[in-house]
Amino acid sequence: MSGADPNLVLIGLRASGKSTLGARAAELLGRSFVDLDERSAAVLGAPGAGEAIAEHGMEAFRGAEREALAEVLKTPGQVVSLGGGTPTAAGCVELLSGDGQRVLYLKAQPDTLRERLASSDNSDRPSLTGRGVIDEVAGVYEERDPLYMEIAESVIHTDGVGEDAVVAMIVALAKAGV
Repeated sequence: MSGADPNLVLIGLRASGKSTLGARAAELLGRSFVDLDERSAAVLGAPGAGEAIAEHGMEAFRGAEREALAEVLKTPGQVVSLGGGTPTAAGCVELLSGDGQRVLYLKAQPDTLRERLASSDNSDRPSLTGRGVIDEVAGVYEERDPLYMEIAESVIHTDGVGEDAVVAMIVALAKAGV
């Protein structure tokens, strides 16, 4: 990628900290931060991911994610937070495996994710399975964890780890060239 810093792409399930910790890491690294959920919703003309999915459906949202991801990855040196399902969208794994980005998996176990979701406002998070945002965590984890593990260059385990420590790990990996 001719000397340009690669994008740091954060993947993980809901409540893994991708957006919150990604924004903090970007600030410390002096990089731009991109929340792909926001960009994907904008592709569909919606104010947020939940509204985009409610209005256009999951299939259209996944297509918007792929379009937004392809556009975002054209600019090097960013910290990019993907939506939890972005890697499941057609063509996204191929985009993520290209040159110019390093994929970091913020991994938390289902119990940790449920605890975080239970103390969060989930009104903008649609259920993915019809079971409810908190009740579906274990099933979604079981489905997506193998894919995340396959495409991640580094895994950051976040169970029982404070936010500052996770941000420090992201920054250290970026500085070490992942």
